[in-house]
Amino acid sequence: MAKYFGKSEVSHRCSSRCVSPLSFDSQAVGEKVRLSHGGRLAEKTDNTFKNGLVFSNRPVRVQERIRLRVERDSINWQGALRVGFTTVPPSSRSLPLPCLAIPNLTDKPGHWAVPVNESYCQAGSELEFWVSHGGSIYVAVSNRQHKWLTGVDLSQPLWAMIDIYGKTRSILLQGSKKTKLLCTRRSCPAPEPLISPDSYSHFGSVPDVSDFRPDDCMSCLDMEIPADNVCVVCMVKEARITLPCGHRCLCKHCDSRVCQEFGTCPLCRHKIRAPSVKERRFIDV
Repeated sequence: MAKYFGKSEVSHRCSSRCVSPLSFDSQAVGEKVRLSHGGRLAEKTDNTFKNGLVFSNRPVRVQERIRLRVERDSINWQGALRVGFTTVPPSSRSLPLPCLAIPNLTDKPGHWAVPVNESYCQAGSELEFWVSHGGSIYVAVSNRQHKWLTGVDLSQPLWAMIDIYGKTRSILLQGSKKTKLLCTRRSCPAPEPLISPDSYSHFGSVPDVSDFRPDDCMSCLDMEIPADNVCVVCMVKEARITLPCGHRCLCKHCDSRVCQEFGTCPLCRHKIRAPSVKERRFIDV
């Protein structure tokens, strides 16, 4: 089955082991939330503990484990992520969204959410949450799962609901997986972790500042680059390279390194090879 992504409508053929693409809904977003990286990175635009609601872009299945990583946190507030489910489609919600999942939404029919302990929500923490066949919400951290709430209505489609609350500043949606017997199906295309300044060991070494040309540095200083148009490797320069999969996610400085050392798109793992000298674009293998 072919699926389509982005403005360029680049096709992706799902395998039998794919669940379905999963991201945050781009319309129903809290007042202080900005989405980027294909709708998978949600971050606060202001130093506040509230107005951080986001929802999945599609209904999720029973026992489909939604995987998150906390990218940034803060010391200014108490409390952390709230996760849960709702039978109310994001497309039917009026804006602005309520400022809190608990109690603003959970006091209304069709909403269930639980607070995640602060100790599980530090920067770099990864967790999974899902609803069971019995209508219970589970949260798993470091291979330890906790049953937090029961009574979720399974008779209607459910959307994942996440509140970037309290100390939590940004989260990365790493996809989802659903295991049945010996078969595990995952959301597609499989997401790659974001590359942060603290993770350059993944590429072997930290890029040397001297590698940047003076005119490149000037362009970075003089031009404000939108967050969704920043190179996902260096997180500094403008993404100018469009890959065969349709992701425009690399600057000219990082494209050759990614191609030579990995050979796949940092976001979806689509195979790539060296760009032509003329176009400076990656071409499909």
